[in-house]
Amino acid sequence: MHKVMTLILLAGCVMLAGVTHAAGPVITPSPAQIVALDECDPATFNDPAASGPGFCLNVALGASTTFANLLSEAAAGTPDPNWNFQPSLMTIKKGGLVSVVDEGGEPHTFTEVKQFGGGFLPPLNGGEATAPECAGGFANVAVAKTRVLQGSHIELNGLSKGKHLFQCCIHPWMRMEVDVK
Repeated sequence: MHKVMTLILLAGCVMLAGVTHAAGPVITPSPAQIVALDECDPATFNDPAASGPGFCLNVALGASTTFANLLSEAAAGTPDPNWNFQPSLMTIKKGGLVSVVDEGGEPHTFTEVKQFGGGFLPPLNGGEATAPECAGGFANVAVAKTRVLQGSHIELNGLSKGKHLFQCCIHPWMRMEVDVK
């Protein structure tokens, strides 16, 4: 009898899993939060020969990416996977609010692009051409408006239905897709 009940319960779970899967993507409630993360090592990033004093504010334990490692990994096309947007894929309802929070030690951008590409710092592009939307860096008002400073956030609303691609124009391997239903 115990085996029969277990099989019935298992069959019910399998059917439920199929129904859940068939229902489509999970819609993230509004406001939808995206977190920008990085592992900058303050000792090497804040060196005047690198980014300069006060650039990396990372106080997290284990913030271990040195400035030299970041440059060499990016140039090789294998950037540090701990520098990312979490989650990297999200589905929201039309009219939903998206909040991007920088919990890393460095500034980032959350810039919408037509296609993923390089950022405005060629040494970090891993051979990719700069995405047109990132060209000009912070002199480009559209990029400057998407800057997220350490400990701060920006909010986006009014995204149209469809797929929206976002990347950091400083660290272009930080990429995310927001699908609006």
